[in-house]
Amino acid sequence: MEELEQTLDLGPDTSLLLVDDDEVFLKRLARAMERRGFTVESASSVVAGQAIAKGRPPAYAVIDLRLEDGNGLDVVETLRAAREDARIVVLTGYGAIATAVAAVKIGATDYLSKPADADDVVRALLSQDSAALPEPPENPMSADRVRWEHIQRVYEQCDRNVSETARRLSMHRRTLQRILAKRSPR
Repeated sequence: MEELEQTLDLGPDTSLLLVDDDEVFLKRLARAMERRGFTVESASSVVAGQAIAKGRPPAYAVIDLRLEDGNGLDVVETLRAAREDARIVVLTGYGAIATAVAAVKIGATDYLSKPADADDVVRALLSQDSAALPEPPENPMSADRVRWEHIQRVYEQCDRNVSETARRLSMHRRTLQRILAKRSPR
């Protein structure tokens, strides 16, 4: 981690826009990026992100795909229109090929699935070769853990309604209840 912090070549403009509705994640990532030399501005909604993108278009941006008031791709489009050379990374907990393609088509430089740490984000922002595949993570989540995280996310989005969550996940309600009763896999 220290090695990455010391070798960063951000160029003359170090402005970075972070847009995420998860306040804890947003603050943690902002601190980590400031330690790496970025000048960070944060927003927690599409509207706030677009206002910053129009008023003070940053050189770099990390934008969450799903925000409470809309889609992060709207912020990507606004920023791309205001500043063509901006390096934009789209972050999401809902990794899907269709969304990755859409993000790249409208101007995102890269697309990362959550959880992504600050080093992953910096590598994606500064990567010059967008065709090169990133190195695999040191400790990737197990398939069981990824499944459990997805179920928990949908459960929270359904306001902890088991029946609605089961319907959206196309699974039996009792099966879902058993999964929710267990501890998270490692």
